[in-house]
Formats: sequence, C-alpha cells, structure tokens
Amino acid sequence: MDGGLRNGDPAVVVIGGGTGLATLLRGLKAYTARLTAVVTVADDGGSSGRLRREMDILPPGDIRNCLTALAEDESLMSRLFQYRFEEGPLSGHSFGNLFLAALTKVTGDFEEAIRLSSNILAIRGTVLPASLEKVSLTAELDDGRRVAGQSSIVNSRQSCRRIWLEPQAARATRAAVEAIAGADIVVIGPGSLFTSIIPNLLIGEIAEAVSNAACRRIYVCNVMTQPGETLEFSAADHLDALEQHTRKGIVDTIVVNDVAPPPAVVKLYLRQGAAPVLIDQERLQHAGVAVVAADVCSAGDFFHHDSERLAAVVMSLLH
Repeated sequence: MDGGLRNGDPAVVVIGGGTGLATLLRGLKAYTARLTAVVTVADDGGSSGRLRREMDILPPGDIRNCLTALAEDESLMSRLFQYRFEEGPLSGHSFGNLFLAALTKVTGDFEEAIRLSSNILAIRGTVLPASLEKVSLTAELDDGRRVAGQSSIVNSRQSCRRIWLEPQAARATRAAVEAIAGADIVVIGPGSLFTSIIPNLLIGEIAEAVSNAACRRIYVCNVMTQPGETLEFSAADHLDALEQHTRKGIVDTIVVNDVAPPPAVVKLYLRQGAAPVLIDQERLQHAGVAVVAADVCSAGDFFHHDSERLAAVVMSLLH
C-alpha cells in the first residue's frame, strides 16, 4: 500500500463528478502532487449539454470544475475559467467550458485539450475523463418508467432502481485505469450517487481496476439525501446501490459524517425534500466495510463536505 510513499508524495486517485469531487480535490492538493481525478463524461445538462449537442464534443463542465479546484486558488486564470456569461447568446456558458471546447476543436483531441488547460492553469495533479466515448445515461425509476439522459434523470425527482450507460461496453481511458492500478489510495465520491458517482463505475475496466487495486478503497458517503435521486437513503443504502451496480466489496471503507447539521439548516433541506443521511452502523458493519465516522462538514446556509476536514480524514487512512 505504501509503494507511492517511498517515491515521495502518495498517489491518490479520486473518482466522481460534480461539485463533490471538486470539493475533495481542493483539500487534497495540499497533501500531494500525485493526485488524479477520474471524471464522469455522462453530463448532458446546462452549458455542457449544449456544447455536447452543438459541437459534438464530450461534456467539459465537470472537467473544468476539477481543473479549477486543482489550480492556484486566487489565480486570474482559474477565476476566468469559472466566469459564467449572464447575457447574450453565450448566456449560461462558462468561459472554461468554451475554452475546452475550442481547444478540443483546434487539437482534435479532448485529452490534449485537458492537458493544455492543465498547463495553463498550472494545476497540482492530473484530470482524466473516465472515457473518451460519447456515453449517455439511462435509468429505470421506481415507478417503472425509463428516462434517458443525466439531466432528465435529475429532473424526474424519482428514485432510481438501476442505471446503465449507452453504449454499455464503453471503454475506459487507459490513463485512468493505470492511475487506479498504481494508487496508494482510491476514493470514490462524494457526489450525486446515480448521476456523478456510479456512471464512472459502469465502465467495466474502471470497476475492475478499483476492485483489483492493492490499496485502501474508500467511498465518501453524501451527508444529505438528494430529492428524488436518493430519497430516504441511509449510508448503507448508498453502499448497496454502489455494489449492486458494480460488484460486492468494491470498497473496503466508508467515510460518513457524524455531526448533525443545525436544526435551521435541517428545516431548509426538509422543505426541498432532503434530509441528513442516516448512519446505520449495524448494516454497514454487516456489509463488511470499515466505517470511519468523523466531522467532515461545514455549515452555513447549506450543509456540505468541508474540503480541508474531508481531505485530512482521507489522508489519515493512508496509514
């Protein structure tokens, strides 16, 4: 497990998408430069979805979020990448999405566009798409309906029985598989379970690489349920869904938050159909995973993972 440590910085691989992945990366970059983010390419909403449809490219949004999370926090370029136009024909697009789209067209290679953007932002680590194939996500909802498209699944406000990728035999990015195989620790999440986390693991080569990784494999459970997507899900329910879509034992450790949010914040979430994720210790222990319960959140108007606290817990598990 400590092979990377003998070479200096530990090799840390984080798998996911959305804002959750960027939150963790922002904390982990203080510990190691051998940091790899493996990012979902199933997004089809917002600016990413428009560029995907209009320019026939992979969705750049989650990639952009990870690049800026790994960049120098106050750099002009990182702030520029996150700038979102609010008027005119570019309304809704972020500069970073347009930049990645333009670089992809100029170079003819999405991976090369990410590499060049990484150099421009001088990021600490590496960002990799989970696949270079144009995949789409389909879900069977609890009411039996089938819904195609990541954004449509989110907007359905229904829990998912199962999800799958089209094409189902999508190939993983070789560099992502190699990074997982050489990791000192692999972290899955946090993020939207069915639309940001599991899509990466529906790519068979990635699920296999994680299962075979000779290191600790961690799932960071969400701290709040998501309306529709994980309604009334406990921590064990999150783990069950992860294993049902991949394989038993894909992770050996689960990190859960053990500090309750302020009552006023709970009321705000309840109005939106969300609630704190229950930690059902007995079911988790029966599942055969190590349970790491810690204060990993920050509270304000919202209750979410804190970059520094979560990163500290993850890095403590290296040993």
